[in-house]
Amino acid sequence: MTPARKHLSRTTSAVAATAALGLALTACASGSDAGSASDVAMNGTDEAVVSIGVASGWDEGIAVSHLWTTILEAEGYEVESQTADVGIIYTGLAGGDFDITFDVWLPYTHASYEKKYGAEITDLGYWYDDAKLTIAVNEDSPAQSLEDLAAMAGEYGNKLVGIEAGAGLTEITQDQVIPTYGLEDMDYSISSTPAMLAELKGATAAGENIAVTLWRPHWAYDEFPVRDLEDPEGSLGEAEEVHIWGALDFEERYPTLTKLVGAFALDDEQLFSLENMLFNSDEYADEDAAVDAWLEQNPTFVDDLKAAAGI
Repeated sequence: MTPARKHLSRTTSAVAATAALGLALTACASGSDAGSASDVAMNGTDEAVVSIGVASGWDEGIAVSHLWTTILEAEGYEVESQTADVGIIYTGLAGGDFDITFDVWLPYTHASYEKKYGAEITDLGYWYDDAKLTIAVNEDSPAQSLEDLAAMAGEYGNKLVGIEAGAGLTEITQDQVIPTYGLEDMDYSISSTPAMLAELKGATAAGENIAVTLWRPHWAYDEFPVRDLEDPEGSLGEAEEVHIWGALDFEERYPTLTKLVGAFALDDEQLFSLENMLFNSDEYADEDAAVDAWLEQNPTFVDDLKAAAGI
């Protein structure tokens, strides 16, 4: 489970509900204000203030947002961050209230958001290309496939543990997985990623069967004894790319940063080590210290990134 202390250290308060949308976007708005800023960063070409929208519950995006906060501040940017549901993040990005977000799964998971907001954002490329949505179970449980899960629902307490209501994984599970495999009689518990991980931790520790919605990459695969159920009908889709979206005028306002994020990529080893240092270690006082330690272990990362970007 992600420890409660783990949150973006430079954020405003996390937004838990869509009802807070207006206040949330007002609190973090920087896109309209940054244009009047006199300071510039990164070779004197970019606006100095960058607002990052962070999708709550998506740990790879949270980890990467922490990493980029550290990198950007070292380059002279002022970073503002807001954690909220993905729907709020994408709405704010399209409206100019955020400048960038690092966790957009395409072409499946966030397809509905791409359809809705694609003309109002800038796709800055992808940094990971083997992302997958999954239904996972404890590794010693009987079901091997989603077909088995329908027949063996009782072995799992007739419950499928989900994450946030606004997540693309939740939508796909509701609209594709459940009807495809006849899981309608199972209680699909839509809650939050921390709540799901807490149930996963408790069940695996107690030797109980559990079925959860999950995704790769995720540190839970290293932390808990879990495995994916086979999806013979392909209801969860194929491997996806994790994209970076910017505001519609991002390239104009951040020409050098556009090159830098366009060259950004992490492999599995880099990503899992970053996530584990942020979420599974008590060695570091906070997220800043964890990212600093990761960069110390990867001393050429930023220089290699700049070289790849040609800056």
